[in-house]
Amino acid sequence: MAGYTPMMQQYLRIKADYKDAFLFFRLGDFYEMFFDDALKATKELEITLTSKNAGVEEKVPMCGVPYHSADNYIRILVSRGFKVAICEQVEDPKTAKGVVKREVVQLITPGTVMENGMLDEKENNYLAAVNENADHTYSLVYHDLSTGENRAALLEGGFDTLLSELYNQPVREIVVSEQLDQPLQDELKMRLGVTLSYQEPGVSNSLSQEKLAGGVTDTRLLDCFFMLLHYVERTQKRGLDHLKPLQVMELKSYMTLDMYSKRNLELTETILKKGKHGSLLWVLDDTVTAMGARMLKKWLERPLLQKEAITRRQDLVQAFLDHFFERDTIRQLLQSVYDVERLSGRVAYGNVNARDLLQLKRTLAKLPELKQVLSDFAEAEVQRMGQELDPLPALHDYLEKSLHEDAPIGVREGGLLKDGFHAQLDTYRDASRNGKQWIAALEQQERIETGIKSLKVGYNKVFGYYIEVTRANLHLLPEGKYERKQTLSNAERFITPELKEKEALILEAQEKSVELEYELFLEIRDHVKTYIPALQQLADQISQLDVLQSFAEVSEKQRYARPTFNSSRSVSITEGRHPVIEKVMKSGEFVPNDVQMDQGSDILLITGPNMSGKSTYMRQVALTSIMAQIGCFVPSEAADLPLFDQIFTRIGAADDLVSGQSTFMVEMLESRHALEHATDRSLILLDEIGRGTSTYDGMALAQSIIEYVHDNIHAKTLFSTHYHELTTLDENLEKLRNVHVRAEEHEGNVVFLHQIREGAADESYGIHVAKLAKLPDSLIERASAILQELEGQGQKLEASAPKAVQEDMQLSFFAEPEPKKEETVKRSDKRAEQVLTELSSINLMEQTPMEAMNLLYKLQQMAAKK
Repeated sequence: MAGYTPMMQQYLRIKADYKDAFLFFRLGDFYEMFFDDALKATKELEITLTSKNAGVEEKVPMCGVPYHSADNYIRILVSRGFKVAICEQVEDPKTAKGVVKREVVQLITPGTVMENGMLDEKENNYLAAVNENADHTYSLVYHDLSTGENRAALLEGGFDTLLSELYNQPVREIVVSEQLDQPLQDELKMRLGVTLSYQEPGVSNSLSQEKLAGGVTDTRLLDCFFMLLHYVERTQKRGLDHLKPLQVMELKSYMTLDMYSKRNLELTETILKKGKHGSLLWVLDDTVTAMGARMLKKWLERPLLQKEAITRRQDLVQAFLDHFFERDTIRQLLQSVYDVERLSGRVAYGNVNARDLLQLKRTLAKLPELKQVLSDFAEAEVQRMGQELDPLPALHDYLEKSLHEDAPIGVREGGLLKDGFHAQLDTYRDASRNGKQWIAALEQQERIETGIKSLKVGYNKVFGYYIEVTRANLHLLPEGKYERKQTLSNAERFITPELKEKEALILEAQEKSVELEYELFLEIRDHVKTYIPALQQLADQISQLDVLQSFAEVSEKQRYARPTFNSSRSVSITEGRHPVIEKVMKSGEFVPNDVQMDQGSDILLITGPNMSGKSTYMRQVALTSIMAQIGCFVPSEAADLPLFDQIFTRIGAADDLVSGQSTFMVEMLESRHALEHATDRSLILLDEIGRGTSTYDGMALAQSIIEYVHDNIHAKTLFSTHYHELTTLDENLEKLRNVHVRAEEHEGNVVFLHQIREGAADESYGIHVAKLAKLPDSLIERASAILQELEGQGQKLEASAPKAVQEDMQLSFFAEPEPKKEETVKRSDKRAEQVLTELSSINLMEQTPMEAMNLLYKLQQMAAKK
């Protein structure tokens, strides 16, 4: 550090404590960056790179952004996962001796953003903390600085369960201990795309932290929570009075949706475009407030398992559905409701302005009318919602009395408060206004005395008030009337002792007025701060109201029906529809289908051609169940459902490029996850299992998985396949039923009817689908010819297989073409006997899917030996 200027030495000392952040170093009206920060910032922000003489031989790289427009640059960096340390001057340069003292006043990170422009108003912005415990469980804490929310959970299912849970939440940053295994840290960053920050676990160091811990006694959760609080306090360096007490989530109280299911079902974003449009959230979101939108997303990510809680939501939705005009009035009133939840956070954080508080006042003004509308309902539950709504009249009156309706955004500009709110402020304002009236009168008087109509009295910050006379009229001024102050190209500026005396009075009054007004505003903010718990409760009540009216609004528009629930594990959906597809369809109507799975039916084996709607049928069952368990009505004429504890999906084909896994490996991993964790109360969707490998391998795996689910898990399962050979499984598996998607051939073309019917499909129509996709005619003709050849070979192959194999094996995966030589036939028979002997010694029910796949490969190799 030797040789650098004192200012640069100060910069390097501060930067040493924030090595993982961009240091915005305040110099005058700019935030400057130096060295590597400058090199990286010029690329990320596309700003000019310069250099600065820092006292050493070579100039150091430098770039900067104006302080008044820094928010936009900070937003860009934070959105890309970077951290920004704001270093401000903390003493007056006029009184400073030597280098002005500077300190980092805030560290802005992806998980600690508070500014509106950097937040998605319809989504939480979570900072998470993760700690691995000695008993191999994981403690997890969610924290939203913008709303004050704190939630914790203990995860017992290993690191994969932790990944799945974090994937399902809008987490931007994760706080971990540096002692966490590096491979696990790498996996968190790679799989979730989050920023990692470091803080060691610790105990509470203040009464406020103890208070936030509430009644939580599990030290594993408390260690993780205090680790997160230490990090937040260390980075934010300010009061956080809006933080809510820690709530412990019992994850077993909610339906489990793993990361695969959330992605495959497109609950909150689509797979292709990663956007909300086209997701289930998009369909259900008819909320009016930002708070309601955030709560809807939370409900959708955690469907309920308690029938009583679901029924209560359904009753409220039914009430809003039955009262159209009252619901419409509620929606109109909610349009005037501000984001009270995040406003509470900004009040405590200290970045609230007068316009925010005016929005709060207008929100409170609407609540008495909202209470009245709710009280007009006949349903007692809705009336109770109205009774519990507190419009905080004392706070409304206080804001009404204090804040000026046209207050500026800035809090140091004056004009924030009404006349009559504070006596001393009124005195300063009168002095300032009277002084300005005196100035206007002086201008008029001097024009009359001099006869110069263009004479004017002006003001600037350098010279204060002055009298300006154009050069052409200078000869009209009596000698010595004014004192010359400044010469311009076409005018002269003058002052008088009387003018300067009045100027002092006016400016002193203005300065003191603005200063006092700022102090009074801080007092108003502190007064509002005392209402934070009440405002947070109010925000929660309004959010619930908004979500429930949204369910009613959507249910009416889309003709949804109220579902019922049973304890017999039966699924009965009459004329069910896919909620997203029916909304996005531009032409035609969605073809509804029934789903019937009683106690004697656990597995539906679905066959049918490509594009016929097998995957759609499967997804709509899952989406209907999720909608039912969040309390919404469902897209069907009627539905009677069990309460599913988990939903597992293996739908669609996609490589996992991030972790370097092939389509088939992803298929196997997702299948394994379902088979390991599903119970008889779960719903499993398996789509085209085995298509990522060879035909016979795929068929064998598909059959073994079906049998394993049927005999060991007993979960309600929808299994679609192109392997028509599997349709004979219903002869041996009593709880499996075949259904197919109906299609017909008309004049050489296939017509998809999208209707589910009992029994197996007889053809796959793959070439017809290619024809619909408008592949070249010559290609279609050649494919048809090849298909005829393959079908002919398949018949010969079946006829030539050893008789014992035909009788004992359903999937003849090792049969060979008819041999030409007698000795080859003998070898083939001997190999078949060896394979059958090996097969007969296996207990398939004790095999995992992966073991079954390896065993199948071994048998295939035995059968293929020459």
